[in-house]
Amino acid sequence: MSSDPFRPQKPSHITSVTEGLCALTATEAVARLRAGEVTAAELVEASIARVEEVDPKVNALPIPCFNRARDMARDMARKLRPEDHADNPKSLCGLPIAIKDYNDVGGVRTTYGSPIYANYIPKKSHPLVERIEAMGGIVIAKSNTPEFGAGGSTFNEVFGKTRNPWNTSLTPAGSTGGGAAALAAGEVWLAHGSDHGGSLRRPATYCSVVGLRPSPGRVTRGTVNTLFSPLSVQGPMARNVTDLALFLDVMAGFCPLDPLTFDRPTISYSDSLHKQPMPQRIAYAATIGGSPVDKETIEITRSSMKYFEDCGVEVDEITIDIDDLEGTFLALRSQQFVIDREIEIQKHRSKIKKDIIWNTELGLSQTTSDLAKAERARRSLYTTFYNLFTTYDIIVTPGANTPAFDVNLRHPTSIAGKRLEHYMAASTLTGAVTLSASPALSLPCGFDQYNRPVGLQLVGAPRGEASLLRAGLVFEEVLGLDLKLPIDPMTGEVPPLE
Repeated sequence: MSSDPFRPQKPSHITSVTEGLCALTATEAVARLRAGEVTAAELVEASIARVEEVDPKVNALPIPCFNRARDMARDMARKLRPEDHADNPKSLCGLPIAIKDYNDVGGVRTTYGSPIYANYIPKKSHPLVERIEAMGGIVIAKSNTPEFGAGGSTFNEVFGKTRNPWNTSLTPAGSTGGGAAALAAGEVWLAHGSDHGGSLRRPATYCSVVGLRPSPGRVTRGTVNTLFSPLSVQGPMARNVTDLALFLDVMAGFCPLDPLTFDRPTISYSDSLHKQPMPQRIAYAATIGGSPVDKETIEITRSSMKYFEDCGVEVDEITIDIDDLEGTFLALRSQQFVIDREIEIQKHRSKIKKDIIWNTELGLSQTTSDLAKAERARRSLYTTFYNLFTTYDIIVTPGANTPAFDVNLRHPTSIAGKRLEHYMAASTLTGAVTLSASPALSLPCGFDQYNRPVGLQLVGAPRGEASLLRAGLVFEEVLGLDLKLPIDPMTGEVPPLE
């Protein structure tokens, strides 16, 4: 362990009873619920008060469902005794959470960030939402997302921009930007999200929280059109690794509606956090496939490897060479948009943002030969990562190609002097890992000269979530950045482009 690790203290501004509850970790809050020291109703009211106080500054949770949450808390108090919670260690016991506005919540406005669905109210909840609520989670609000979850920044025509609590002039990234911002600002204890090209990982990096892209099949996606594709997944986001493991225990498991899902492990992720062996050997890669990465981000992430070394972990710096990474990812990703959005574009083209149209038309332009080439490249990429995991327990990269940028931009215009032609060019680090079918954990590791959060992407072998979370916990306990959360939203200037 480092002789002088940075160990920040709990936020000093947290003083009132309400704010004090919001400052608890999810694990602490659930422990108090289980012990009968606090009620679900009290946590619901604490969350509501915090949302009303800070959300006007960040616009993270634009769809509240407070009365529904209050009703659920009352029902839980009538139907469940504290001892009932104690008998179910995977229960959230009445903890309020946020659901991304990409998943249906029965009786609650669900827009998918699109004006086409601006007034849509589903009757039935998404299967994952049903699972979370059956396990004691209480949906307090829907978190903001770009239209249909597509975008490097969280904004849409229905609710506008979500802002980063660390600097409200900056974006929290996309597409689970609302969930990440809500966690950092202490509005909720846990947030649900989804991830295709980095939609859980980049927002977590930008907001200094923790996000996990699970292995395909670990968490159900419900009844999506792309049932047999491993690209898009659903997963948890939290303020620390222990809370993330708690939420993954709730989410994971087989769902008969989703053919790629499989049973949860016999040992819970929460229990395995301290039972898994320490990682012995880690590989650090400053980039993947030559993708441009912000120079200061590389410096900070590379230097943070010393915290692993202080714990006795061997760290090697490596190069990961992948041919035409961007083209391969775009070709495969675009097919998902054809499946999901072609018909909607035919009916509502004028109402759909250009990022959706661009992705879909790119997919329609692909030839059979183009797709065959991309599939061969994906197989080769998987083999590259497989071979690395025969030597290394974990692969580490920067959490994002660039730090948080101007909230008014759709995406960064350049990285390290290289001009970006489209928004997905800023997500190649996370996109590469998507193609590998590996689980990936976004973990805070510091701040740049403009006080923008910088994070790591920890990549584990397929279905290796338990080992991945163990490695993340080792790093987190040394550095202690989780103790800086939650924060009150802060104003600031937009840093100059590199």
